[in-house]
Amino acid sequence: MEMLTVPEKAVNSMEAVAAGLAEHLIQKLSQTPLEQRLLVGIAGVPASGKSTLAKLIVDDVNRRLTAVSEDLSDNEVAVLVGLDGWHLTRAQLDAFPDPIQAHARRGAHWTFDGQGYVEFVRALRRPSAPQSSENSPTKDTDVVYAPSFLHAIKDPAPNTVFIHPRHRLVIIEGLYTFLAIDPWAEAGKALDERWWVDISEDDAEKRLVPRHVETGVAKDLEEAIWRARENDAPSTLYLSLQKLLADLAFILDGRFIKANLLEPTRTITALEDPLYVLRQD
Repeated sequence: MEMLTVPEKAVNSMEAVAAGLAEHLIQKLSQTPLEQRLLVGIAGVPASGKSTLAKLIVDDVNRRLTAVSEDLSDNEVAVLVGLDGWHLTRAQLDAFPDPIQAHARRGAHWTFDGQGYVEFVRALRRPSAPQSSENSPTKDTDVVYAPSFLHAIKDPAPNTVFIHPRHRLVIIEGLYTFLAIDPWAEAGKALDERWWVDISEDDAEKRLVPRHVETGVAKDLEEAIWRARENDAPSTLYLSLQKLLADLAFILDGRFIKANLLEPTRTITALEDPLYVLRQD
């Protein structure tokens, strides 16, 4: 397993790491058969910076490899897929034996459509058919679809992310992209690279606590700290961590995720997420 550590006080450390990882993927992509996609899963505890890192990498790869045209999106090589799209709907949570608990724990791995995620990765692993020319139309059967999470309706929307044959690099980011328990494990094993973005619990808490205040879950930092540390953690090993968007509700503690991961191919530590830096200014 490769280790990539960035000094905590490095200037633009997130951008520097993203640039280096983008270069690594470009080189690996050049060695990948044209009919095969390069699949990368990025996981990490809440507030680790995985979402920001994933977007920076995709943007960097596309900036370097995309041909100049009127519509750059028509030539993108890399695409980002968020695991949030596989949340179960609120209606599905209502059908649980304990719907109150299901809604309260929305974000736990058992409130996701894990099997749907596995089937998506299976589809990505099937040989793709690159377009023979710029004017060749893409058939519907050549496109792999993924859901996305719509905050406006607080539910996932199916088939809203399109993975075309030209998308030879697919980066999937989320808490459980390579979880080692069924049904998730099959998808994780099918990934070419599994990257873990590491962060200490203390640093994660420092980033997460302000979310409680910003979203109105707590009236001040003192109450937010109490919620982050005490709410459900002692007995269940879960932390009730409020994400910046309150509709995502509670998410699993990073200790559970770390204890149930497939072996990462690379661990990235000490990332300074510019989104959190800006939030503190």
